Amino acid sequence: MALPRISSAHQDDRAAGVLLAAACGDALGVPYEFRARLTQNQTPQMIGGGLGPYAPGEYSDDTQMAVCIALALVDTQAVAIQDHHILNEIADSFLTWRTMGASDIGAQTSTVLDAVQQDAATPWVASAMLRQARDLWKSGRHAAGNGSLMRTGPVALYDLHDAEDTADAARLVSELTHADPLAGDACVIWCEAIRHAVLHATFDGVRAGVALLPTDRQNQWHTWLDEAETQEPHTFPNNGYVVTALQAAWSAITRTPVPANNPAKGVFAADHLRLALEAAVRAGHDTDTVAAITGALLGARWGASAVPWHWQRIVHGWPEITARDLIGLGVRISHQNLPDRQGWPVADRHPRNTEALTPYQVAHPHDDGVILGNLPLADLDPADLGVDAVVSLCRVGTADFAHIPARDHLQIWLIDRPRANAHGHYTLDQAARAVHGLRQEGKRVLLHCAAGRSRTPTAAARYSGLLGIDAATAMTDVCQALAPNRPCVNFELERFVFDLAGAPQPVFSERVWNSRTALNPWSAKE
Repeated sequence: MALPRISSAHQDDRAAGVLLAAACGDALGVPYEFRARLTQNQTPQMIGGGLGPYAPGEYSDDTQMAVCIALALVDTQAVAIQDHHILNEIADSFLTWRTMGASDIGAQTSTVLDAVQQDAATPWVASAMLRQARDLWKSGRHAAGNGSLMRTGPVALYDLHDAEDTADAARLVSELTHADPLAGDACVIWCEAIRHAVLHATFDGVRAGVALLPTDRQNQWHTWLDEAETQEPHTFPNNGYVVTALQAAWSAITRTPVPANNPAKGVFAADHLRLALEAAVRAGHDTDTVAAITGALLGARWGASAVPWHWQRIVHGWPEITARDLIGLGVRISHQNLPDRQGWPVADRHPRNTEALTPYQVAHPHDDGVILGNLPLADLDPADLGVDAVVSLCRVGTADFAHIPARDHLQIWLIDRPRANAHGHYTLDQAARAVHGLRQEGKRVLLHCAAGRSRTPTAAARYSGLLGIDAATAMTDVCQALAPNRPCVNFELERFVFDLAGAPQPVFSERVWNSRTALNPWSAKE
């Protein structure tokens, strides 16, 4: 029985990261699929092309099929994926994708789906698909491809508190197209790894997943995992096979060192997500699939807040899905499609801070092309707002700033509570770099949070740092510019500004802005 929701902001962040990081890995690997393997000195980029050809940042069938599963899971009231209603929804979604959205498709998946196309939208479509996949495997044809492992991430999120139920569901959804037990085994292992990572922020679930397999296959899987941990990803070249695909992904994760945090030098532990995804692409051959598999687990471990802003900006794909949608789907699945008390992530209009209902905006003191403000600015006429891009540091509604193109509305996972940010330095730095990147393109940028009092000034000060302004001057000037809006800075976020600059944090907040004492900085309701 699935529990209705998970508990912490960190866990929400990690659930949100599963589909997002998988899609980013997919889009990162697309240009290099079945081409000459990249060397260690070459950095993969989301440049598009590939077998599609794909647009820059566009993901392929790996994420398309994962989205099919995700959409089915948020469109049902059933308590278990094993319920035939959910299985039918997933199977029917696959068939819809096959005829309307498939930009690429694996041979094994194509064989199964094409054979049951006439059963689309019938009460027995899942049974027909399971039967066809089983017949294919029993025929002796190759049936252990990586096509079910690449899409399995959403399954892991549906019942985060029950390992055995998740394992059963992982195998069953795999068997819709891949009936070979090895494909099911791989999905069980990876789903347990993702489930465990979302709950506990470790990679320990990979080995725990092996314990959920039939006893007679556990030793072999431990051996395969041992090989992955001692060899580089490219030493598993036949990664169209599910075992070597998993080995290449696990190798990319385990053999990529986790950086030691050094914010002043721009080095963050969260960079492990990016570095390991790049290593997965360098494995070569089926690059998008290996990187998508890798990304699902990396996202579960490090969260959406660890995904680089420039990847989030351009990742997209069928059916008109963006980074924001991928984040929302991950959270909705893990919460059994129940929004939080404010309606996030599905509400059209996010509730405004009751202490900041009036739109407020002021020019950044060091760059008048950056506007600092609050969420009520979303209520203004676009002509009155006068910006080309928005960087949101708080939750927003699906229709807030709807006139801004999706690629120019960046939403950074930054929380205005102490210890609530899994990667506070990294996330604050990413917010500033998003503003900087948009400004380099000549865009006029709105930087805002809910009230414009805490996250906004700290991100603005970090942006000043990127312009060469020292941290103390930046914080002082930004707070003075925001004076009429009564800035009430979270002192942990303020410390991040100084840490990123490699400077000691002075005790100057009350001296610089006396009104900070009017509000408790640890309970500001942004």
